[in-house]
Amino acid sequence: MIIYPAIDLMEGQAVRLFKGDYAQKTVYSDVPVSVALDFKQAGATHIHLVDLEGAKSGTTPNFDTICQIKKESGLFCEVGGGIRSMEVIKQYVEAGIDRLILGTAAVEQEGFVEQAVKQFGSAIAVGVDIKDGFVAVKGWTESSGIPAFDFCEKMQSVGVSTMICTDISRDGAMKGTNRELYKELSQKYSMQIIASGGVSSLGDVKALRAMELYGAIIGKAYYTGAINLKEAIEAAK
Repeated sequence: MIIYPAIDLMEGQAVRLFKGDYAQKTVYSDVPVSVALDFKQAGATHIHLVDLEGAKSGTTPNFDTICQIKKESGLFCEVGGGIRSMEVIKQYVEAGIDRLILGTAAVEQEGFVEQAVKQFGSAIAVGVDIKDGFVAVKGWTESSGIPAFDFCEKMQSVGVSTMICTDISRDGAMKGTNRELYKELSQKYSMQIIASGGVSSLGDVKALRAMELYGAIIGKAYYTGAINLKEAIEAAK
């Protein structure tokens, strides 16, 4: 299982939100590149980047910071937040970003994911953000009214190979991850499932690895010191 330490970006800073609430923000670093280099030092090979402003507005205000992280760290970078057109996908791919995560656009733009997968293959992933069993959109600020499992089924049918699945109720809450949810997802679908939201102990990491999940994202637990990244990477192997 691959560990993806996360950097959430806002105004060029590395921040964390509590349960996706933009009003409950903690700034962890003014220099996100140095955070990425710390990840690399701890043995990380992959990194999960989110443009929080982009997720809300559908723009790419942290594009330059993301490109700098890729260039200076050399890590495998997956990026989400505000990717809602083929032009933006191309922009990121040409800048050397390894994987793009489609969220709101995957829900709201019929045929967009299919077109993106046809053109960019496994470089396209879809993020399914779950709130009360339904898919949330626009930086988790709205519910789409679409049942999460129906959505996953549809994404698999159009050729999506990687799915980043977040239980919003657990994100940043340090209450442990939703193991039942990931077990069900891994049994139902042949896509590569990456767990996100609430991975807050080595126990969580070991439990997800035992399910043979493809990956797990670690955010707040790293920044608060609840998880030692080096130990998590070892436990995931």
